Amino acid sequence: MALPITLSEIGPRISAGAFILNSGLGKRGADEEAAAGLHGFAAGTYPFLQDVEPRQFARALSTAEIAIGAALLTPFVPTAVAGALLTGFAGGLLGLYLQTPGMRKEGSLAPTEQGLSIAKDVWLLGIGVGLLTRGTVDRGSTRVERAAKTLARANKRVSRAERKAERKALRAAS
Repeated sequence: MALPITLSEIGPRISAGAFILNSGLGKRGADEEAAAGLHGFAAGTYPFLQDVEPRQFARALSTAEIAIGAALLTPFVPTAVAGALLTGFAGGLLGLYLQTPGMRKEGSLAPTEQGLSIAKDVWLLGIGVGLLTRGTVDRGSTRVERAAKTLARANKRVSRAERKAERKALRAAS
């Protein structure tokens, strides 16, 4: 049975997966101060998080990062699924970058010194979109190509059978 990934997907999945998994494992034992910092930063941009207790938020973020990292590193997880998870996660990170004051230079998408650490996560979005595209659009064309080849082989068989039947009919008529 073939894996649902190709050789060209291994590098991006390993680099992003290992990075995110490590980040999640690092947050797993976050103390009160670290949890409050993570929570405050996220809740400032995403107000619906304000009602979540900081330690609970840190645990949930850690769990999500571990799950996403593990999915990227697991070759049996289809590329489209891994790409969708990574794209959603990276979109959330870039939302922090775009909506948090002081992360970007005035009137620009260019990062400030404070925003650089989050702005560089755009590479995660690029990998996620690439995997999602590869897993949906490219996989679909591969299926279509396989179906076309199967149809061509079936047509060849029919043509051979028709020629054989014609020869048999000619022999019988002579």
